[in-house]
Amino acid sequence: MLLIYTNRITKRVNYIFKLFFQDVIRVPYIVSTDKAVFDAHQGPKIVYGLQSENHSLFFGSAKLLFENGLASQELNTVEYKNMQLPFPVYQKNTVFPFDVFAAAFYFVSRYEEYMPYRKDLHGRYTAHESYAYKHGFLHKPVINIWAKEIVKQIKHVYPEFESNFQKFTYIPTYDVDQAWSYYQKGITRNVGGMLRNIWNFNISLIAQRIRVLLGKERDPFDTFDYQYALQKKYKLKPIYFILFAQQGPLDKGISPSNNTFKRLIKTLADRAKIGIHLSYESNTNTDLVKTESSALEDVVKVEITRSRQHYLKLHLPETYRNIVAVDLMEDYTMGYAAEPGFRAGICTPFYFYDLDYETETKLKIFPFAVMDGTLRDYKDVGIEEAKAIIQSLIYEVKAVNGTFISLWHNESLSDQDKWKGWREVYTYLLSKMHAR
Repeated sequence: MLLIYTNRITKRVNYIFKLFFQDVIRVPYIVSTDKAVFDAHQGPKIVYGLQSENHSLFFGSAKLLFENGLASQELNTVEYKNMQLPFPVYQKNTVFPFDVFAAAFYFVSRYEEYMPYRKDLHGRYTAHESYAYKHGFLHKPVINIWAKEIVKQIKHVYPEFESNFQKFTYIPTYDVDQAWSYYQKGITRNVGGMLRNIWNFNISLIAQRIRVLLGKERDPFDTFDYQYALQKKYKLKPIYFILFAQQGPLDKGISPSNNTFKRLIKTLADRAKIGIHLSYESNTNTDLVKTESSALEDVVKVEITRSRQHYLKLHLPETYRNIVAVDLMEDYTMGYAAEPGFRAGICTPFYFYDLDYETETKLKIFPFAVMDGTLRDYKDVGIEEAKAIIQSLIYEVKAVNGTFISLWHNESLSDQDKWKGWREVYTYLLSKMHAR
């Protein structure tokens, strides 16, 4: 049993110790403010606070975990292992030159996203606004890295101390924004598509559209049989997030009333877990969160507990509060559209901490590391560079026994048009999951 001694216990202190020692390191621990209990404890123990209590495992503290409410943080930095990190501490004999627990809380709570920021076209907080991106370590799951270092430091003093990190885990996820490109789109949408093709002189796409509509060719977005084959080959256990919303300017999926679409969803549900891909409009119309998840439940006949926001529209804390209100238990939106990496600084699922209410919620957040559209559309990298980015991210997660979550779309596996060659990228990703 690990004993953590601190002079004051707050909700933030409890939350971050639970994250490190229960969720990541996975060891039994207790937190105490009783000096007599600390002195009498015979097993591994550490001190967190302003004074070391003459103990060799002293983690100096900043103010963040002992505060309430939100305030603009003066983020001075200190260098540690080639990274410029916030919340430097100046006490003697501290294990880290920064408050590792405060820094972790700052990143995982998304504290910086509660502060004023410049929004992108879709009103989102972007990677380029983040501390991690600006200081060059967005590609590293720093909280997991620090957890490994904490264990190393404890074992140095208490060799009998044993951690219980999870094994490396992979969760493939797919967003089904549009199940088909032409098929089941109806006359009006197909005629409109043809007119756009004519205007842009895309004669080959007109011919393909006609062949698909005549039943002579499979719709290019219908890559589901290919996905099933990959699932069998690599023993995958994927999650499909289905856009099941009324059509809008940026919600261009198949109508929820379409029976062919419903049959596809039922087939997917027989082979994988299903989540709701909450519509673009749901982010400002909270009633849609319940409407869309309930409608999907009616199709698959099982409770929908997982969600991801369309366009990754995540506004804190409102988006997560809306999800909690309808009893969704897991969300997979935590990641950036414009950059790969670790938005919350972690590659382990964690519970959302609502900073306004100063409370840990029941909503479990599953952060993803890489999305197909990030590499192809935002960063505009080629096939080989995409592979290199993916390999680097996988290496980082494997090194800390984390959970690697990828976000792909059925259309990006079409191997056509702008996605030509990208099947190779995805199969490369899958092959690296099994490599040592």
